[in-house]
Amino acid sequence: MKTVSSSNNGFLPDINLSKLHKVASDVALPARCLVSMLNGGLVFLTNLLATVVGSSVARSHFHLPLNALVLFGPVFSLWVSSYSVFANRNHFLYRKFLVSAWGWTCCIAGSFIFLLSYSARRSALLSLRHLSRLAVTGLLWWGAGRLVGLLEDADGACFQPLTGAGSDLPTQPLLLLQEDQSKVSCLRAGLVWRGYEVSQDTLTLCLCCLLLVQEMSVFGHYILKGEALQAPPTGAPLRIIFLLCVFLLTLWLFLLLCLLSYFPQFPSQQLGGAIAYLGWRGLYQGWYRLKPSWLCPGSPGVGLD
Repeated sequence: MKTVSSSNNGFLPDINLSKLHKVASDVALPARCLVSMLNGGLVFLTNLLATVVGSSVARSHFHLPLNALVLFGPVFSLWVSSYSVFANRNHFLYRKFLVSAWGWTCCIAGSFIFLLSYSARRSALLSLRHLSRLAVTGLLWWGAGRLVGLLEDADGACFQPLTGAGSDLPTQPLLLLQEDQSKVSCLRAGLVWRGYEVSQDTLTLCLCCLLLVQEMSVFGHYILKGEALQAPPTGAPLRIIFLLCVFLLTLWLFLLLCLLSYFPQFPSQQLGGAIAYLGWRGLYQGWYRLKPSWLCPGSPGVGLD
């Protein structure tokens, strides 16, 4: 039995290496048990959520409750309090997540799509093909935003409140038209924009929710396939990213409900939701269902078997 003697005039006792090894084993045992419990909870939770998201009801009919939320969500404005923290447009969630909702969705959903496709077939080309689906949807989102902005600029007009007006004016302030102003430059200058609008926040949140549900719906089938083939269990990183996608979906639905309840804008929010639905319908229920090729990335899960 080896020991390490003290070199400080015998003030420190001899160190027994076997005892150190036993102490380390005793400390590592609870840590291994904790990791095993956390991994078991992760597997159970992800399997449950994958079953729910991958069900035919959620995959094929998620757009129905989402459309109902967009259509009837402004009714909640009758009951919400104007003193709530979510009634402040400068709230942390609005500033950090709402303005960059598409960026968050691209990062997390893109990571999930890449890890899922690569772990299934170990093919970088297949993973890039599935990632191209996200790029095409992003191009649609950008194009829809630009088109909406052009239509708003063509239809609306910029006005400036008159100063020094008499007290006999009507309740509405008198406005002076400002020519050759876009909506962005008008609002940036502190002026008033009047015209038909489309809520781009609602468009973005609805499109992100529809995309996340469609992409996550294949995870349950991937897990069942691995169990049937007795393949190595699905790794923790992929399961954690799947949970992040579920969390992101929940957050977008919550922010959408907050916008509809605390900042109702009828019918601009409904128009934004309708454009998002039509875009998702044309891509995921139309083009992506064609046979995969260089001109079509295919539906989620195609080619992973």
